[in-house]
Amino acid sequence: MGEYITITTDDGAFEAYLAQPSGGGKRPAIVVLQEVFGVNQVMRDITHGLAAQGYLAICPDLFWRIEPGVELTDKSEAEWKRAFELFNAFDVDEGIKDIQATIDTVRVDPGCSGKVGAVGFCLGGLLAFLTATRTDIDASVSYYGVGLDGRVAEAEKLTQPLLMHIAEEDQFVPKPAQAVILAALKDQAGIELHTYPGCDHAFAREGGEHYDDAAAKLANGRTLTFFKKVLG
Repeated sequence: MGEYITITTDDGAFEAYLAQPSGGGKRPAIVVLQEVFGVNQVMRDITHGLAAQGYLAICPDLFWRIEPGVELTDKSEAEWKRAFELFNAFDVDEGIKDIQATIDTVRVDPGCSGKVGAVGFCLGGLLAFLTATRTDIDASVSYYGVGLDGRVAEAEKLTQPLLMHIAEEDQFVPKPAQAVILAALKDQAGIELHTYPGCDHAFAREGGEHYDDAAAKLANGRTLTFFKKVLG
């Protein structure tokens, strides 16, 4: 159902995992933006899930400038250590350039309708927000984005719809940071905000320590409804 394709940029080439929906015709595309663990099985499963919903789904390797092909899990201390090293080394501005290259590539795919959305988790949640403010994406969804409190001023550049999921007990986005985000964005036109009481970071990561089935299903249902409304 999925395959790796190569995306070429002026800075070099990187891989992206592409999953095609069944059936013919042109479909909207969704760019899946990774957590700090790289394009691992969790990200591929999300990509497959979106393809099963009828979307052309693609997950770019955004760590390629540091180390191509990173695949970590959240199951060991060593992997968490490496994930944080990658997070700290990651250049957000370069990452947005790579996301735009991914958007450009998938938008002209023969199976794409021309409409492209993005959904991101953790680091990808921050990138989904910035994708909404800095690229020509048609819609974005952010799950528990880290570091958003320092970027809220960018919302003034928002031109397309943005859906945000915030975990109220997020250990990586503490209450003061959440307060900054909510105060700045709750009344912003084009942004739909949902908070999830009792939920920690990565509540939607199946198999993760803080996975919350009810909250994940609620958030994922809202995401699919949002994409259907905006992308068709």
